[in-house]
Amino acid sequence: MTTKNLLVELFVEELPPKALRKLGDAFAGVLLEQLNAQGLAAPDAVLTAYASPRRLAAHITAVAARAADKPVSQKLMPVSVGLDAAGHATPALLKKLQVLGADAAAVPGLQRAMDGKAESLFYNSTVQGATLADGLQKALTEAIARLPIPKVMTYQLERDCELPGWTSVSFVRPAHGLVALHGADVVPVRALGLQAGNTTHGHRFEAAVDPVVLQDADRYAATLARDGAVIASFAERKAEIARQLAAAAAKVGGGCRPIEDDALLDEVTALVERPNVLICEFEAQFLDVPQECLILTMKANQKYFPLLDAAGRLTNRFLVVSNISPADASAVIGGNERVVRPRLADAKFFFDQDRKKTLASRVAGLDKVVYHNKLGTQGERTERVARIATDIVGQLLTRALEGNDAGFFASVEEVAQAARLAKTDLLTDMVGEFPELQGIMGNYYARNDGLSDDVACAIEDHYKPRFAGDALPRNATGLVVALADKLETLVGLFGVGQLPTGDRDPFALRRHALGVVRMLIERNLPLNLNELLADTAAAFGDRITDASQALADFIDERLAGSLREQGFSAQEVDAVISQRPQRLGDVPRRLAAVRAFATLPEAPALAAANKRIGNILKKAPEVDAHVSEILLREPAERALHAALQDVLPKANAQFDAGDYTASLQTLAVLRAPVDAFFDGVMVNADEPDLRLNRQGLLKTLHVAMNRVADLSRLAT
Repeated sequence: MTTKNLLVELFVEELPPKALRKLGDAFAGVLLEQLNAQGLAAPDAVLTAYASPRRLAAHITAVAARAADKPVSQKLMPVSVGLDAAGHATPALLKKLQVLGADAAAVPGLQRAMDGKAESLFYNSTVQGATLADGLQKALTEAIARLPIPKVMTYQLERDCELPGWTSVSFVRPAHGLVALHGADVVPVRALGLQAGNTTHGHRFEAAVDPVVLQDADRYAATLARDGAVIASFAERKAEIARQLAAAAAKVGGGCRPIEDDALLDEVTALVERPNVLICEFEAQFLDVPQECLILTMKANQKYFPLLDAAGRLTNRFLVVSNISPADASAVIGGNERVVRPRLADAKFFFDQDRKKTLASRVAGLDKVVYHNKLGTQGERTERVARIATDIVGQLLTRALEGNDAGFFASVEEVAQAARLAKTDLLTDMVGEFPELQGIMGNYYARNDGLSDDVACAIEDHYKPRFAGDALPRNATGLVVALADKLETLVGLFGVGQLPTGDRDPFALRRHALGVVRMLIERNLPLNLNELLADTAAAFGDRITDASQALADFIDERLAGSLREQGFSAQEVDAVISQRPQRLGDVPRRLAAVRAFATLPEAPALAAANKRIGNILKKAPEVDAHVSEILLREPAERALHAALQDVLPKANAQFDAGDYTASLQTLAVLRAPVDAFFDGVMVNADEPDLRLNRQGLLKTLHVAMNRVADLSRLAT
């Protein structure tokens, strides 16, 4: 079967830039998937996706003009239904054959084969392979239907003399051209009211010719670049922009580099067809404004790339990715400099005005900002966070006095102050204009008010971690306030029934739960999770219902998912999490202990025994871990009891000291007496006292073996 390469291009008006890359990949991917399903594209066909501001395209190698015919065997019905006693076709069989385009002449050729317990009739035929025109039409229709379009537009096609009136079409943007080339041949397909051809359009202003004629599928990108002044490949355009940005920064000198922002780079790549990076500048006086404000306004509003010096400080130079390349770029440079100046002036004005009021003076204003209709205002929320945070400090101080983590210290006064001021920058002009700067501006304004570094950093850091991989708060004050803030959010929203459902999580509760997990584990805080949830719920009074159990399960699920992503096996994670450890800082050491235990030769037998013991004790839930030596009759049970008396003090001491690995390894010596016990002792003896005593012995063993983790989860 001979094949040629296929090109399909849909030419449209400017596509939404933030969605362009996804649209291009989806369009090309579905086309290949559908052609493969119809046998038109080879299994090893190579797909190249193209996406520019005004086009989605796909190049697919090794596509046939017609798919190969396929033999098909179709089950008709049981022999007893299709043939009468004389072996003649029944009316039911003839009707079924008629539906398939056959008649009574096909009956002798029907095959018999067992289908389950009954013998059935099968009709063998050959299905003619799809033509490329039909197959591509189906694939193109499916690709358009399955595009992840963020928002659909409805527009009307031009009047067609054969179809009176107007026809409405729904698509992401109005489409104006369709190309479908199999080698050099046009494939006669239609889509969105367009008939496929071999012409497209290049750059709006810099194309050498219009329309651009495509001679064959393989010269698509080269022809567009030469005649249309367009780099069709998203990846190539992105790489070219990155190259030009680096070259422009090097030209400025002084160790300058463009700010790293892959999302911005993707968006700009989706805005230009042939990039041209230009160097611009603004007045140095604007550098008195916090650089986060200037960077954000240049990136978000203008899609510029600010330049940082070797120390990471913002300079008064920035880079523009232009879509035109005039011989004299001064007008383009001057225009962009004029456009950015008012933006920076606004930022300076907001910064100057905001500093005229202290953060403390804004606290009362939080009482006028609704947080949640069932949970009150931001002012009420702030007071709850302050109470929760000071309670956490109290718990930490208690643990320190007990000798547990004495190195962690946070001032009650500074924690309360930071908690009460943490949300006040929401009332500033700067954060009102740029919500992304909440916390960051609070840090600047706190320093302007003469507050301590710890409080200023805590105001900024209490939002952390904001996303996967984000840094934790820098100091103890910020860590406590961040923990309190996230606990307040979780407990409050769970308490009013605002739980995440499916992929919907409008309050980012999954992210908050992971933040709590990370802070407790990575800072190894000596805090009990259930106590934290209970104390947090108490701060709400009777405003919420108790959902602590559901929330604890939710946090455990996030913890388990995070641990699996870190490379721990499902068995290891289940063994530890099933025990509901209350100090999450212990979890990494418990996991390490379980992993080390699993490598011991005794581990499989002890895990299996632990599972067996658990099943026995499920039928005797009232049994406690108590053993009467007088009732130990069999040598094996006396030996197990003696081994426990010898091993448990040492294992428990190691557990209490936090050496979980040593504790489990100490327990490993119990394998031999445990095996002997099950070989020589009948646990469910007829005598009640004897049975309860043996169950008590197993309960003692079960409790000891499962202090670190549920070892039965390791049994295969």
